[in-house]
Amino acid sequence: MERPVRFWVPSIATSGLMVYTGDKFPMWRNNIIVGSLAGEQLARLQMTEDFRSVVVEETLTYGMGRLRDVRQGPDGYIYVAVSDRGGAPTQIVRLEPVE
Repeated sequence: MERPVRFWVPSIATSGLMVYTGDKFPMWRNNIIVGSLAGEQLARLQMTEDFRSVVVEETLTYGMGRLRDVRQGPDGYIYVAVSDRGGAPTQIVRLEPVE
């Protein structure tokens, strides 16, 4: 058992962690993208090559709602399942790069 490389206090209730390998966000290749239920945020962690430490942490979105899952589609875009605390149906949001 090893200690985690990164954790949040208070907990953001992580959900839907992925390592990005697509081509739509080339600067994010091999970065960890993690969703959050309680924190209602999407975070990007740039790691060292061996994934043993965080180089950069960035909040990509905040306040969209509870992020249930985050996945990379076969098209290279990042998809996020978002719901609110009021019980509205979950929506799928596609992240697209901005020039």
